[in-house]
Amino acid sequence: MSRPRAAGSLGRHQSGSTVAASAVAATAVLCLTLGGAADLAAQTPEPATTTVQKTQKPKAAGKTESPAMRDASGALGFDPDPNARMLLQADELVYDTQIDTVSAVGNVEIYYQGYTLIAGRVTLDRKTNRLRAEDGVQLTEPDGAVVTAVAMDLTDDFRNGFVTSLRVDTIERTRFAAESATRTDGETIIFEKGVYSACASCLVDPTKKPLWQIKARRIIHKKDEQTVYYEDPYLEFLGVPVAWLPWMSHPDPTVRRKSGFLAPSTIYSEQLGLGVAIPYFWALAPNYDFTAIVTPLSRQGALVSGEWRQRFVTGSYMVRGTGIYQADPNAFRNTDGDRDFRGSIETEGKFWLNPRWSWGWDLTWTTDPTFVKDYRRQGSGQDEAVSTLFLNGLGDRNYFDLRGYAFRVYQQNTLLVDPGYAPPPPFSAPGLEQQEKQPIVHPVLDYRGIAENPVAGGEFAWTTNLTSLSRTTTDAFLAPGNVTRFRGVEGTFTRATADVSWRKQYIDPIGQVITPFAGLRGDAFFLASADNAVKPLRDEDFVGRAMPMVGIEYRYPWMFAANWGTQVIEPVAQVIARPDETSIGELPNEDAQSIVFDDTSLFEWDKFTGFDRVEGGTRANVGLVYTLQGNSGGSISALFGKSFQLAGRNSFSTADILNSTASSGLQTDASDYVARLSADSQAGLRVGTRARFDNNDFALKRAEVAATGVTGPLTAQVVYAYLGRQPGLGIRDDRQEVQSSAALRVLRDWRVFGTIRYDLEQDNVVANGYGLAFDDDSFSLSLAYAEDRSGATGLAVDRTVFLRFGFRTIGDLDLSSGISPDD
Repeated sequence: MSRPRAAGSLGRHQSGSTVAASAVAATAVLCLTLGGAADLAAQTPEPATTTVQKTQKPKAAGKTESPAMRDASGALGFDPDPNARMLLQADELVYDTQIDTVSAVGNVEIYYQGYTLIAGRVTLDRKTNRLRAEDGVQLTEPDGAVVTAVAMDLTDDFRNGFVTSLRVDTIERTRFAAESATRTDGETIIFEKGVYSACASCLVDPTKKPLWQIKARRIIHKKDEQTVYYEDPYLEFLGVPVAWLPWMSHPDPTVRRKSGFLAPSTIYSEQLGLGVAIPYFWALAPNYDFTAIVTPLSRQGALVSGEWRQRFVTGSYMVRGTGIYQADPNAFRNTDGDRDFRGSIETEGKFWLNPRWSWGWDLTWTTDPTFVKDYRRQGSGQDEAVSTLFLNGLGDRNYFDLRGYAFRVYQQNTLLVDPGYAPPPPFSAPGLEQQEKQPIVHPVLDYRGIAENPVAGGEFAWTTNLTSLSRTTTDAFLAPGNVTRFRGVEGTFTRATADVSWRKQYIDPIGQVITPFAGLRGDAFFLASADNAVKPLRDEDFVGRAMPMVGIEYRYPWMFAANWGTQVIEPVAQVIARPDETSIGELPNEDAQSIVFDDTSLFEWDKFTGFDRVEGGTRANVGLVYTLQGNSGGSISALFGKSFQLAGRNSFSTADILNSTASSGLQTDASDYVARLSADSQAGLRVGTRARFDNNDFALKRAEVAATGVTGPLTAQVVYAYLGRQPGLGIRDDRQEVQSSAALRVLRDWRVFGTIRYDLEQDNVVANGYGLAFDDDSFSLSLAYAEDRSGATGLAVDRTVFLRFGFRTIGDLDLSSGISPDD
């Protein structure tokens, strides 16, 4: 018959005999206040040398304990704090008064101040106040770390001790192991012949060996410093030593922010030479830090960068500065980079004034257009940087946004040889004075809202916009027929717009949906053109414009249900009546230059993308919408339609100073056809396409096709784009490209990937890249090679090799090499 477990505590006893005690009930658990064992000798008679069976059931926690119970708790001596409480469970308590020890034997569990100790036997030496735990020892610390060992020799408060053959599993899924370890002050652990690994799956599967681990003669983990130090460490990969250092350290796995060196990265190009970026991070306070990066370059000298970040209760901001005095500016001869000092300043921030209002900025400045790309700094994949300062408010039914813009071009200021499109004097040629042609917007204001209560039984909404901008150089090109067109004009231009609209929806008994709507818009233009060569804008200082509008929309959805799913066929028709647009060609056009007529804009009341143009005349939009929804989850959606100019002057057939509507597909009374088709199998395959077809011969004018598929280990995407020539916008030739990317998982953790962008018209590869990657729960590796031929010359090849190692909890190492474009 098994003996019931004892629930109690170990205590001082002044007898010279051995006493064993067991509880009569295995479920009895005692929670005691430590201390108070000094009176045991006065209240407990000297026991005999035989075993004494304790038959009284312990009292509940919080009630008065017997002297013997108090003796048991005080014997552990964990903490003299009278408020500290502990819980002990064991099969048996053994008092050996001859050698002055007290033992808990069999299925021992001790809970104290966040610690949990489990062992087959725990013995307290009352002379030294030390605990020795043996037989399947496991100690769970307050932070969640689990220490497993053959034996532990600890002080009675668990803060100091010596552990034999231990393993420490942390809540960050890392592991320390060693032949032995010593802990002092509960903060510093010294592992002798230690091993560190970050293999999370190894904690679940003990038979799995870590891909990498760090072994060292000694590992010192200082919890107060949150740092792990290694003496004579070496990195072992797949069981083979691959790197050795005399000393190293890194933040422990609990650290998110800590001062110290970060993983270095390399950079190489013909103009820069070879360099290694060495970053140092200062965690100056919980809410602000600073990162300094020094990159010695073999050809150009030292590139220095610093980034300051600070967080407040209401927001945060960042400032980054980068600069270099080039040792060999001639490496960039005949470009804007041929100068001594080059650099950039970037800053961004956002702050909340209250839960609805915020303000902030995102600003960038560079010494020259190509610095960011030449030195492969952050954002080098972009062709420009957009700087903005903003104030934003968001309500339940309205929206406010006020911001200014400035544009920084990241392209070489070079004349493109294109005699047929060189503009006549006095305008600069395309590719020259690119920065001067960019506008400064000061500011753009948008305020939109919907009335909370119905107006005349319908929805009432409003939109207001104010745009003011300046440009120092006219951006012009010569279109066919020797007509000069303007993307932007030198001077300062301001426009204020107010637009109100109303609509109400009716559904009749047979399901027809009828929506009448109306609107009124007014615009005020203030023109201060400084370019007298732009004749349309030099005669007026102020131009006003008004546009009322009424219309009706009709929909009649038909649903067909079957045992495999449902189909909906819905004819849609709109009629919108307006007067003619005024002052066409006599006003600047900054925000309505991109006219994309497709399925998304077919039923728009005004198909212009901005406020500088407004659609006029009476127009009808008609289309048919089809939707199929299968019971298995798959779906198909389609649309086909076109637009008709019924009366008045067609705004899209009348050119403005840019002639942005010349090839829009809306310039004829009967527009081009637009179509959309998308399908989702819900089994990994999705296809979407939209297209525009000529009204007369159904020739393809514009098309986009995108397909994404996932099947087993393969993930792939193909995108096809076609844009017909638009001479009025300076695009003489058709454009046709295919871009594809794919990734194949060849093994559980290995994958290969690649991408290609191909110009079908020019029959050449615009960009391509491919690589190999490995990812598991402790290590990642990727090797990639990329080529880009989309530069200004159209023939140059920008090649980059990128290698990255990632060690979980330790850091990443990036190695990249850029090769100068071919001549």
